Amino acid sequence: MRLSETRLSGAHPGIWVVIPAYNETASIRNIVERTLAILPRVVVVDDGSDEPLEKALRGLPATVLRNKTNGGKAAALVRGFSHALEHGAVAVVALDGDGQHRPEDIPRLIEAARHHPRHIVIGARLIGFENAPRSRRRANRIANFWIGWAAGHRIVDSQSGFRLYPAELLLSVRPAHDCAHGFVFESEILIAAARKGFRTTPVTIEALYPLAARSSHFAPVRDIMRITRMVAWRLLCAGLHPVGLWRSLSDNPPSRVATYASHLGR
Repeated sequence: MRLSETRLSGAHPGIWVVIPAYNETASIRNIVERTLAILPRVVVVDDGSDEPLEKALRGLPATVLRNKTNGGKAAALVRGFSHALEHGAVAVVALDGDGQHRPEDIPRLIEAARHHPRHIVIGARLIGFENAPRSRRRANRIANFWIGWAAGHRIVDSQSGFRLYPAELLLSVRPAHDCAHGFVFESEILIAAARKGFRTTPVTIEALYPLAARSSHFAPVRDIMRITRMVAWRLLCAGLHPVGLWRSLSDNPPSRVATYASHLGR
């Protein structure tokens, strides 16, 4: 069954959730419980946490995959995606285990995906993001520009890890530049997907920074340098892709951002 044919009932068996987590003992059980209330098929990839997360999740009907060592978010995502696809997923939702993404927003991503089945649906942090550190806001703008250029269309919040990926995309796209660093991997998959004819659809979400959450793994200067190197490599391979630059700058921000934003509190 194609994603566009799924019912908006969160119980659809073809939609899986992958939650990469590293040392998220304080938040992971709450996140998984709330996610299971939306979708029944949840995979937590414990990326070599100091204390196995399986203990915190004991008794919950979620699949826990544990990496022996900390291989990075990208490796955790790839393992989770592979597990979901092997079990017949038609789409995979990725969200972080630290409380910065609300599982309750998942149905809105599914709704957007039903209307745009060949799109990556991005939970775009447009509400409250002004409260983020200035360095992170600046880094996000830089990343959006470069990644949009390489992808050939404007991308809203390219650094959000809260996304819905169609299985067709995950089966056909294999980012290879840097699988060790999650932010680079998540940026490269947007570019690789665009080269395969997939676009992105943003759904407005609130930017959350829970007090109990650990500091973000995102280091603005270091990670933007890594992302810029990856994008430069992609652009050089594409002859600087001037058409992509023009399209990314001329693309109007999708009107559906405002449309889905109206559902934020529902």
